Amino acid sequence: MSVIYLLLSISILVAVAFFIVFIVSTKRGQYDDMYTPSVRMLFEDELIKEKKESTK
Repeated sequence: MSVIYLLLSISILVAVAFFIVFIVSTKRGQYDDMYTPSVRMLFEDELIKEKKESTK
C-alpha cells in the first residue's frame, strides 16, 4: 500500500512540474505563431476555390 502512495505523490509532482513549465513557456511566448497569419492570406483563395469546385 505504501508503494501506491509513493507512486501517487511522484506522479502529482511530475504533473505539477509539467504544468509549471507549460505556464512559463506560454508567458514567454513559446506558442505564439508569427508565421502562419502572414501565409494564411496567400492560400485562402485556393481553399475557397476547392470548396466551390467540390460542391458542383
